[in-house]
Amino acid sequence: MKISLTGIKPTGNLHIGNYFGAIKPALELTREYDARYFIADYHALNTMRDPAELKSCIREVAAGWLAAGLDPEKVIFYRQSSIPEVFELTTMLMAFTAKGLMNRAHAYKAAVQENAEKGDDPDAGVNMGLFTYPVLMAADIILFDSDVVPVGKDQVQHIEMAQDIAQAVNHTYGEEVLKVPQAAVQEDVAVVPGLDGRKMSKSYNNTIPLFVPEKQLRKLIMRIVTNSQTVEEPKDPVSSQIFLLYKLFSTSGEQRDLAARYREGGMGWGDAKEELFRVVNRELAPVRDRFNNIIADTAALDRVLAAGAEKARPIAAATVKRFRKAAGIE
Repeated sequence: MKISLTGIKPTGNLHIGNYFGAIKPALELTREYDARYFIADYHALNTMRDPAELKSCIREVAAGWLAAGLDPEKVIFYRQSSIPEVFELTTMLMAFTAKGLMNRAHAYKAAVQENAEKGDDPDAGVNMGLFTYPVLMAADIILFDSDVVPVGKDQVQHIEMAQDIAQAVNHTYGEEVLKVPQAAVQEDVAVVPGLDGRKMSKSYNNTIPLFVPEKQLRKLIMRIVTNSQTVEEPKDPVSSQIFLLYKLFSTSGEQRDLAARYREGGMGWGDAKEELFRVVNRELAPVRDRFNNIIADTAALDRVLAAGAEKARPIAAATVKRFRKAAGIE
């Protein structure tokens, strides 16, 4: 089987948008690929400086993915920081990475542009972690001989940079020292509407967290913004964000029935929200229970990640050994 690699940012507070937009599509990869998943905790240092917060986020995200169905017995699941070869490979790749390539990275260009708009020095607030982020990401990918990396369109540049760096190494030594990865662009990933109708995002503060208690889940769903149509008026399910969310959690038969009630009139937005809460809670209740059980035993959770690192390290070590041999520093 070909190898897929998925990086997981330890941002904490997973929400429904993450569930359908990232977690479920990534877990589907296990059907076709030898799948590896890692928590990118060193990447998080660029923005997260509170150690207690970072430690909590790492565990919450790990527990969330396990609760959602990631099986550590069938895949490799590890923390980036548990694999020292990541950083050895990063250092080696730096020698084959043009500064001009880093200048073109989207995140760096966005930071420079923001500084220019404020009249600041172009590199104000830019640390080397941000500037060299694509090299560390390339090391994450290349280290495990990844064939494909599932990404959204906004992340394709990072895979292209990993390709450029790997090809530079291979060209230098005249052999395939490093496998050149490919981007698997996720075209049909669901765009999940938030409480205000915009795309669900923590930056908009419009999310429905995955693991909130049942009562809080219902309160959040009741806050979804709707129009001023009365109970008696027929409503269009296609343009309703409540119905769009409902489709993610319901059966086709349930969707037909609720769509008919929309079009007939006589159903208020409160009733539609109650129906949405019913199907959302039906799916999330067992996931929530699993999450609470996993996060309650942090020692067991840490053992799962440590076991994943034990499986990952021999693969990583083989890649570094191959590179060192080609470079003459074995």
